[in-house]
Amino acid sequence: MQISFSRFDDNVARFVISGFSSAFVNAIRRTMIGEVPTLAIEDVLIYDNNSALFDEMLAHRLGLIPLRTDLDEYVFTKDCTCGGEGCSACTSVYTLSVEGPKVVYSRDLIPQNPLAAPVEENIPLVKLEKDQKIVLEARAVLGRGTDHAKWQPTLACGYKAYPHIEFDNKCDGCGMCVDECPRNVLEIKGNSAAVVEGKIEDCSLCKLCERICIANADTWDSPAISVKTVDDVFIFVVESDGSIPVRKILERAAEEIQTKSDSLVDVLCDISGGNVND
Repeated sequence: MQISFSRFDDNVARFVISGFSSAFVNAIRRTMIGEVPTLAIEDVLIYDNNSALFDEMLAHRLGLIPLRTDLDEYVFTKDCTCGGEGCSACTSVYTLSVEGPKVVYSRDLIPQNPLAAPVEENIPLVKLEKDQKIVLEARAVLGRGTDHAKWQPTLACGYKAYPHIEFDNKCDGCGMCVDECPRNVLEIKGNSAAVVEGKIEDCSLCKLCERICIANADTWDSPAISVKTVDDVFIFVVESDGSIPVRKILERAAEEIQTKSDSLVDVLCDISGGNVND
């Protein structure tokens, strides 16, 4: 198995992963989306709200604001020594006190812990007219995307099979496949079409090139170009919402898979009387 990164920064990772089945790669994707915990606002105490938004709508918008999350600093409320009462180890507290006329942004949400501030400062929440105001206290806790989408740490997380394009000796370099390709992956080189160097990963596997080739060949039974996929090789893209760096998302997803795998082995050992091979 092998992993090769073509991009790796705080918020985006793009890599080629090989030697894994599609089922395992999909398990990685689902784990990053649904099992890596983040902070999100869960409880809102509204003391005053005469804006155009109902209390429930305002609370919903607050819950969807991405919050910076240090997984080494916070624990789940169910695992906290406070018994779920809400202490600094499991809960991040925010206050909001604004009066119109103005547009209320995420930067108006004041965190008790500056390290758990909103990821973006300019997320609009509500527009207040004159004499309208909002006063509230919000509490954020750790959760998982499997419980609610507001706890998903990724904006985009997906993969596709690695493409492979071949040309046979029937290709006469007419260039129709080049013109049809929406990603500009193909070019004319000599008397035949070819893949532009370094652009094979941009292929979307749409196979428009195959269709235009066979549609304009009166005597061919098959196109001169063949678009296939490479077995056990996938292109993976992960984009964080900023609450957790991509590196931490990948690491935590691997830990979650390892933990579940170990638990499954323990269960199988119990069932088989200590021999998992049974």
